[in-house]
Amino acid sequence: MAVGDDSLGVLHPVPGVRLATVSAGIKKPGRKDLVLMELAEGATTAAVFTRNAFCAAPVTVAREHLRSSAGRPRYLLVNTGNANAGTGTAGIEAARACTRMVASAGEVSAEVVLPFSTGVIGEPLPTRLIEAAIPAAFAALSAEGWADAALGIMTTDTRPKGCSLRFQAGGGEFVITGIAKGAGMIRPNMATMLAYIATDMAVDGDVLQAMLAAAVETTFNRITIDGDTSTNDACVLVATAAAGNAPLARRDSALGRALEAALEQVCLALAQGLVRDGEGASKFVTVQVNGGRQEQECLDVAFTIAHSPLVKTALFASDPNWGRLLAAIGRAGLADLDVDRVGVYLNEVLIASNGCRAASYTEEQGVAAMAPAEITIRIELDRGASSATVWTTDFSYDYVRINAEYRT
Repeated sequence: MAVGDDSLGVLHPVPGVRLATVSAGIKKPGRKDLVLMELAEGATTAAVFTRNAFCAAPVTVAREHLRSSAGRPRYLLVNTGNANAGTGTAGIEAARACTRMVASAGEVSAEVVLPFSTGVIGEPLPTRLIEAAIPAAFAALSAEGWADAALGIMTTDTRPKGCSLRFQAGGGEFVITGIAKGAGMIRPNMATMLAYIATDMAVDGDVLQAMLAAAVETTFNRITIDGDTSTNDACVLVATAAAGNAPLARRDSALGRALEAALEQVCLALAQGLVRDGEGASKFVTVQVNGGRQEQECLDVAFTIAHSPLVKTALFASDPNWGRLLAAIGRAGLADLDVDRVGVYLNEVLIASNGCRAASYTEEQGVAAMAPAEITIRIELDRGASSATVWTTDFSYDYVRINAEYRT
């Protein structure tokens, strides 16, 4: 199950990036489960990683190598089918072994290879299978490999996610392309989420990191499927400098604003794509909270609604059980909340105000509002000027089945 258009669209090549997707047989024989990305020498790379304290071994190693390479890695290696998380020192050594394998084949140092993994937690990483597949990966490297890579990084996803733009700024033309995976264990807090984005613009490392952090905060960090933050989340942004511009050194320049706008558009498309393909999802739900004193309290309300199993199951049933929304708002932790001033809307239908059901509301209106596959829940707090938006899904029978059968 998934919501909305499932077409991947055109993914433009990014000069300075080559990709390959091959089969290592990590979980299922014959499945293409290993992705190699080669970055041009001189490319700068920024990344944000999971804040889960039990972060996976590849996250630890990728962080170390990103620092030791001064933000200039040459290769990214991604395996699916095994998260290499909860694997202790053996997992760290396995991740490092994978970087050495790539380094040997690419004739570079291991410190310029970043490893990434996604899949089952707690199982040893089968490094021999990965080692056997690396020569094929190098042989298959291609600038046209984005679509195959979008498929290769999938786990419980039902469709690949990607977004690509061409844009003009400062007298030049640039491209930005991104792919992402994730359908469950999604509550990014930097989410099982991986995202890889590249542009051919030249950008200073500090500026690139600041841009990525800002874009992630308003896109990937505003989605949730089940409230679980993965051990393996990572979002990587590469600037290859192949466009030949003078390196971007200021976010507030015309060139900087153009790149930030394009980056946010790509990140939002990828983030919403994860939600639309949430495990078992039949609804794409926008939770918009307005009129808060600060953005954080708007986020507190939005995420409390989005994480409520009672709200999510009502969404699956297309049941306008608005009492569950009131309960979620009331337990979101807002100090001195005047419930008589709160307005609750399903799409454009006012369902609750003055602390009770709205006088104009009918059950028929609620049923009609809950019927579409895309729904907006809007909360008006009427206590300030701040707002926030979060995107989520319903909980279906399929969500339970997928996660009950995940390891079988």
